[in-house]
This record gives sequence, structure tokens and C-alpha cells, in this order.
Amino acid sequence: MVYVALQVLLCPPLNHQYRGSHVSYRHEFGYEIIQALIARGVIGDYREPEVLRFGITPLYLGFEDIWNAVQHLKQIMLNSEWKNERYLVRGEVT
Repeated sequence: MVYVALQVLLCPPLNHQYRGSHVSYRHEFGYEIIQALIARGVIGDYREPEVLRFGITPLYLGFEDIWNAVQHLKQIMLNSEWKNERYLVRGEVT
């Protein structure tokens, strides 16, 4: 089995009272990564400072949806897709 370091840091709130149904990761190029995911149809949110945030709810998402989103993230990181110039342009809203 091959393990791939995606170089993203899981950053949930330490206090469980402040955790909801979101999963958050931190990466220096979080904005660009979230834009690459959106281009692949994976909808996430970007928050400063450098946080990629994903809402996980069984009402809308199943195991397969989560699996596919992680595979997209893996490919974006392995192929450095987030470095594409089109993801560098920041919009007013992510």
C-alpha cells in the first residue's frame, strides 16, 4: 500500500463544543486548492487564514461522496493542479 502525504493539516477546534459537521484543513495554498476542487465539482469553502472547510452531513452526502471528494483532493495535490494560473485569481466570494 502506498501512502501519500497531502501536506494538509487537519485543524478542527480543540474544544468539542465548537465542532460541528465541518472538517477543516489548513494549507498555505488553501484558496487555490479549494478552487481546483470546485472546478472538479467538489464544493468546499475557504476561510482565512489558509483553511479549507467542508460541510459533512448525512442528509446530503453518503460514504461514496466523501470517498470521491478525498480522491479528488489527492489527485489535485499529487498533480499540483492547484498551481494552475486560473486558481490564483481571487474572487470576492469563494
